[in-house]
Amino acid sequence: MKKKSFMLSMILLLALSMVLAACGGGAKEEAGNENAEGGSSDNGGEATDEKPKFISIVTGGTGGTYFPLGGAFAQIITDETGIQTNAETSGASAENMNTLKDGNAEIAFTQTDIASYASEGKLMFEGNAIDNVSAIGTLYPETIQIVTTAKSGIKSVEDLKGKKVSVGAPGSGTAPNAEQILEVHGLTFDDIQKQDLSFDESTAGIQDGTIDAAFVTSGTPTGAVEGLSATEDVVIVPIAQDKIDALIEKYQYYVQDEVPAGTYKLAEAVPTVAVQAMLAVANDLSEDVVYNITKAIFENLDKVTHAKGKLIKAENAVKGTGIDLHPGAKKYFEELGITVE
Repeated sequence: MKKKSFMLSMILLLALSMVLAACGGGAKEEAGNENAEGGSSDNGGEATDEKPKFISIVTGGTGGTYFPLGGAFAQIITDETGIQTNAETSGASAENMNTLKDGNAEIAFTQTDIASYASEGKLMFEGNAIDNVSAIGTLYPETIQIVTTAKSGIKSVEDLKGKKVSVGAPGSGTAPNAEQILEVHGLTFDDIQKQDLSFDESTAGIQDGTIDAAFVTSGTPTGAVEGLSATEDVVIVPIAQDKIDALIEKYQYYVQDEVPAGTYKLAEAVPTVAVQAMLAVANDLSEDVVYNITKAIFENLDKVTHAKGKLIKAENAVKGTGIDLHPGAKKYFEELGITVE
């Protein structure tokens, strides 16, 4: 009886050993598969695939244009490339360039002139040049509008001399635009009574007569100027063609633009210039990844419901970027037969 009990115990022990060995082997095999797929044990935790799993797009405030467009682009990139993409609110252009520099996002909305200042270390980026960011492409114009009223008597840029003129809120990108436009007309800020006012403050000042004119850099129609046109005969001061040409030659982030007839009840279109909203990207994203992101956006613009989506065109995306195109974006546009300067 004792012999039978001993034999039964040995059989049970042997069976238990076989189960444990099988479990152990399975665990080792599973671990081996994880290492083969994830590659974490032999490479210090770095992914073997250069395609990221997640990327962020920094945009602007929730009330602006950048944020809803960014949300649409994020969804397109997620759907078309498989890279989970999120749109995040931010302080817009200048802040976004610094966010890319610091590696805290991969894609950003910015203005072309702000991107140029960042790459050259000028103005608000003095001593803090950004050299690890490239362009995906431009999107739509941010029109420079020199706003006044018929009763001011101002009909040309030269007429601004001696007048009280707002050049935008402190630290904004509008002031450099104003300075450069005045420059090609032989004027400086010393020739005007410079005021540093927001767009709303500027149009309120024009309406109550405390200022004479204002520079406004914004997509048209601009709400603050539309509000002014409800009570005043708005005049947008034109920029002559030779001055437009001189400005674009010296500052290559500008493009020719106009404020269309009918805007602010204007009888005729008014010639001017624009900087552009654009997408910038961190240089450490690979050529293939940026190519696929660029392709996804520009081939799915029909999914963008925001009105500005209708202004975004691949053939215009390489104009006036202010910084170099990323090789991945350049590859995409060249495949379309678009000349990249």
